[in-house]
Amino acid sequence: MDKRPNLLITGASGFTGEHACKHFSGLGFEIIAVTRKGSVIDSKGISIEYCELTNKESVYQLIKKIKPDFLLHLAAINHVGRSWEDPVKTIETNFLSTLYIIDATRQLNPTCKIVIVGSALQINPNELSNQLHPYSLSKTLQVIISQAWVKMYKMNIVIAKPSNIIGPGISNGVNSIFANKIAQMEKNMLGKVLVVNNLNSKRDFIDVRDVVSSYEVLFNKGLAGEVYEISSGKCYSIGDLIQIYKTLTDIDFKVESLSNDVDKLTVDEIPLKLLQLGWSPTFSLHSSLKDTLQYFRAFSEK
Repeated sequence: MDKRPNLLITGASGFTGEHACKHFSGLGFEIIAVTRKGSVIDSKGISIEYCELTNKESVYQLIKKIKPDFLLHLAAINHVGRSWEDPVKTIETNFLSTLYIIDATRQLNPTCKIVIVGSALQINPNELSNQLHPYSLSKTLQVIISQAWVKMYKMNIVIAKPSNIIGPGISNGVNSIFANKIAQMEKNMLGKVLVVNNLNSKRDFIDVRDVVSSYEVLFNKGLAGEVYEISSGKCYSIGDLIQIYKTLTDIDFKVESLSNDVDKLTVDEIPLKLLQLGWSPTFSLHSSLKDTLQYFRAFSEK
C-alpha cells in the first residue's frame, strides 16, 4: 500500500488553518497540524504537533521528525494595530518563523513543496521604503526570504497573497465581527446598533473555502518563486456587506459609521495567474455572509 503524502500545516488552530485541515484531510493527505500549546483544535483524523515557531531548534526538530512532503505555512500575527505596539514580536513571528521553517526544510527535506501564505498588505520588495506599518514589512520580508531561497537553493516555494478572507469560523476580520454581533442581537444579547469605522471602505472579500482550494491548486501547479494573488476580483464596501446582512436577518438594527470618507486606496485585483492554473472562486459574497451568520447563530447557542 502506497504511503499517503503528508502535509504539515502551521497555524492549524486558526481560522484558515481549521478549514485547511478539513479540506486536505478530505483529499487523503496525512495531516500534521502544528500549533502552540494551549490552542484548541479538532484532532479528529489528524496528528497534532506543538511547536514554538520562533525557536530555531524547535522548528528544526519538528521538520526532522515529520519530513513533510508538503508544507502550508499559515502561522502569523495578522494584526496591524498589534504590529505598531510590538513590531519586534510581529517580525519575529512572521519573518523569522518563515526563515527557520524553509531553511530547516532545505537541510532535511529539500524536495518538499511549500506554500507560504502572505498578505494583501505586503508590498513589492522593490519598494521597501514605502512600508505603511510593521505588519506590512513583516509579510514583505516573508516574500523576500522565500524568493531568495528559491533562487539560491532551488527550493520549491510558492507565495500566496490572499485578500480579505471571510466565511464561517472565528476570525479577527470585520465580517466575523458583524455576523457575531447580529447573531447576538437576534438573541437580545446586544443593543440593535452596529458601529462601523467607515461604511465606504472597500475591500476584496474572498471565502476561506475558496482560499483553501486555491492552496490545493498551488501545491499541484504553482511555480517556485511566484506570488499568486487570491481574490474574487471585485471590491465591495462595508456598507454593501451590511445591506446583505439586513436581508439575512429579521431584526431591524441601526448602523453608526464613525467616518464616511471615500476610500481611494482599493483597486480590484484580478487573480490572473491563479485563473490561468484553472482555479476560480465558487462562493458568492451573499453565500459567504449567509454561512458566516449561520455559524455564529449556532455558536451563540452553545
